[in-house]
Amino acid sequence: MLRISAFLLAVIWLSPGWASADAYDYPIDNKFLATVVGTPPSYRAELPKKIPLRHRSITIFGDRKVPEPFFFDAKLRYSQALQKGSAPLVFLIAGTGAAYNGAKNVDMARAFYQAGFHVISISSPTYMNFIVAASRSGVPGHTVEDAEDIYRVMERIWGKLEDRIEVTDFYVTGYSLGGLNAAFVTWLDETKQVFNFRKALLINPPVRLYSSISLLDRMLDNIPGGIDNFPQFYDRLVKQLTRVYKNADTVDIGEDFLYKAFEAVNPDTEELAALIGVSFRISSANMTYTTDLMTDFGYIKPKNITMTKNSSPSVYNKVAHRLSFTDYYHVYFYPFQKAKNPSLTRSQLINDMSLSSIEDYLRGAEKIEVMHNLDDIILEPGEIDFFPRVFGDRAKIYPRGGHLGNMDFRDNVTHMVNVFSK
Repeated sequence: MLRISAFLLAVIWLSPGWASADAYDYPIDNKFLATVVGTPPSYRAELPKKIPLRHRSITIFGDRKVPEPFFFDAKLRYSQALQKGSAPLVFLIAGTGAAYNGAKNVDMARAFYQAGFHVISISSPTYMNFIVAASRSGVPGHTVEDAEDIYRVMERIWGKLEDRIEVTDFYVTGYSLGGLNAAFVTWLDETKQVFNFRKALLINPPVRLYSSISLLDRMLDNIPGGIDNFPQFYDRLVKQLTRVYKNADTVDIGEDFLYKAFEAVNPDTEELAALIGVSFRISSANMTYTTDLMTDFGYIKPKNITMTKNSSPSVYNKVAHRLSFTDYYHVYFYPFQKAKNPSLTRSQLINDMSLSSIEDYLRGAEKIEVMHNLDDIILEPGEIDFFPRVFGDRAKIYPRGGHLGNMDFRDNVTHMVNVFSK
């Protein structure tokens, strides 16, 4: 499947567009650029290079029959970094389509471990391995059902650890969709009371999931001719980078080379938006393909075809990449949910997939805090106002950073850890 080259992203971060110095000195004020490249190395928080991060797996449903192509995903994978003595424990929930060991989760784990926490990292409920091994329905996207799946995973993992480690308090956080998940997991815990989370932190969550996925889907409109022409668009950027590399005086891909390479590539805002849209489409396609095989719904793969572990998914992947997340919602997700609740309307389901559906709870839940950015690209105009209105001084809104671009910035990491250290 298509991947945005790490080399290309490394080049783009040297774009002009740095903000003028002020009290918050995250250096990129182009929200699309910030989203794509994140935080330049010299501005990142100082974190330990290594922590005792261990990869583990667990069976969630003992009687689950896993489709042959997903035989390697029958167990849920996660990671843990445990302190030697008594400590609080924090659960980390990854964002849309991301794994437990993705870069953002690993960086959060390093920060919290350094601050003295036990750390458990969990994949997004939209990630292939989670869908196969831990989603009860096999159809992610419903905020309450996803929270129940995540909570079940947390309980099972804690069941393996509770006789081995001493935990003083429980915490939960997540970024992007993981932030939305963290809100509903905390809400669910008020009833189940297994963890009685002391604090929860939502990092750049959507307000209405449907609005955010619609915005991200529309970013592909920035490719001339649409998604079908992305290979040509991508090839052009890579060829330009390759030409600069061949003509360079040194093979060292250092700062001087990156500046020269950026001058050659010079992606504009529309191209940056296209890269974001494609990255999201990859996550969406992986999720849609996985859930269709898990349920045999016939959305991508015809029902009369049986896939084996040796079957090639290439034809179906091509179909999946042509389908947007909003297609998934209207053609697959809504009918699936309506079959369980015939009175369910589309607008009702959209509201169910939003923070607004638990607004009264969030307003009074002093344990929940939010970090967000004023220029986050996954929010519709005016949606950022939801957070100070509902959370009051429990909402920390930064002036820039795009979507998660400043997540590794030193000020942000300090605030993230301090929320759980109060």
